[in-house]
Amino acid sequence: MIFRGKAGEFLQLLNEVNSTTFELTEKMEEPLSFIWFLEDNVQLEIDGKLQFFSKHEVICITEFYKIKIIQAFEARLIRFNRQFYCILENDIEVGCNGLLFFGTAKLPQFNLPLVQIENFDTLWNMFVFEVSTNDELQLDMLRSLLKRFTILCTNFFKLKYFEKTITKSDIELIRDFNLMVDLHFRTKSTLQEFASMLHKSPKTISNVFSKQSAITPLQYIQERKLLEAKRLLKYTDKKIFEISDEIGFKDVQTFSRFFKNLTKMSPSNFKAMEIGKN
Repeated sequence: MIFRGKAGEFLQLLNEVNSTTFELTEKMEEPLSFIWFLEDNVQLEIDGKLQFFSKHEVICITEFYKIKIIQAFEARLIRFNRQFYCILENDIEVGCNGLLFFGTAKLPQFNLPLVQIENFDTLWNMFVFEVSTNDELQLDMLRSLLKRFTILCTNFFKLKYFEKTITKSDIELIRDFNLMVDLHFRTKSTLQEFASMLHKSPKTISNVFSKQSAITPLQYIQERKLLEAKRLLKYTDKKIFEISDEIGFKDVQTFSRFFKNLTKMSPSNFKAMEIGKN
């Protein structure tokens, strides 16, 4: 089921996901997707790593994740483009930047509370109804449903990942930091640089992270750079010096030391290993 608006707006709903239906057949600006799994033991290869998902688990994906469908599975997928709804420009409405999208080195995933399944079923059915209802209010109605879905998902994500004692201002700082790292990790590498962008001291950010996360802000920055390096090594033909430059290292030697310290292998060995898997 697909909705297309007059100004390039795109929304897609899927009940079953396989390698054919998941593949985008048209160029799209910043597609974002929710996948709500409806069966257990679903296998996906994400950025080269096999992951398993359970019934009523939800993941949030951007175009930057490299996803391979192992076998078809039952799920509810909602995919939309920037023209349909820009979460960056409308963050005040949904508050998901830096949590569900644009701001985590790890795949955002959470479980729907069992007491909420009926509500989500109703929301999905409303999506399906509105996609098939062609009138002047269709776009506004679909956007409203997407906003509602996104807000609920953001709340459930917070319940899973944030302690009840953490303050709203601390969550907002973590969100802002995550988003800034995702947007600027290619050109900035230090906590001081990101702290300056947020008009906070490095100590303030570190203290907030220590309440919530097992990693430091600097480790978070490094993980994001490492993830991009692995993607470029695995999925592109770029030379190592090109990758080093693209993600903000002053020279190949510095990049190689960084990569080896975190993975225990050199970039060239990692690339050779990934090629050998194919």
